[in-house]
Amino acid sequence: MKNTTEFAQGRALDVICLGRLAVDLYAQQIGSTLEDATSFAKYLGGSSANIAFGTARLGLKSAMLSKVGDDHMGRFLTDTLSKEGCDVSHVGIDRDRLTALVMLGIKDKNTFPLIFYRENCADMAIEPSAVDAAFIASSKALLITGTHFSTAAMHAVSMQALKLARANNVRTVLDIDYRPVLWGLSGKADGETRFVSNDGVTR
Repeated sequence: MKNTTEFAQGRALDVICLGRLAVDLYAQQIGSTLEDATSFAKYLGGSSANIAFGTARLGLKSAMLSKVGDDHMGRFLTDTLSKEGCDVSHVGIDRDRLTALVMLGIKDKNTFPLIFYRENCADMAIEPSAVDAAFIASSKALLITGTHFSTAAMHAVSMQALKLARANNVRTVLDIDYRPVLWGLSGKADGETRFVSNDGVTR
């Protein structure tokens, strides 16, 4: 389907990114399995957060719409985005859930072991009330990631945001961000598998 919505002029923001906001811990031993890794480096992660960060670095006025835990890692993420110039005014603080975490390795050019620690995490608990119509309307574009259609609650929030965007002439963008493990289609430790065919996910 061709998207015919033009990018609106005179908006405060260029893009709002709704979705995953997590900490990536990368093993520093390149060529090692995760079992043999002994040290990790900490980075901002989550596909939507990476897009928000990257577009801000490229000079666009970007914003993040998500949640983090009331914890050290959540503060690291919001500080990292803020320092790059990304608007984090709509990143909520969850008092009951932890910030999501991913552990990753680089074993060889074709093998990238990773484990998602995302069960009941903060960025999958965005409330409908966080999707503010005026905030959505202040942007030229809204980007949503596929992972935020993987649960009923986040599907509803994502559809609410899309409806508000389309009602306010905001261009909509889908980052497919398909991780079978986050849809329950592979083993919990199998974050490396990038595709499992599934009609429900396709719909």
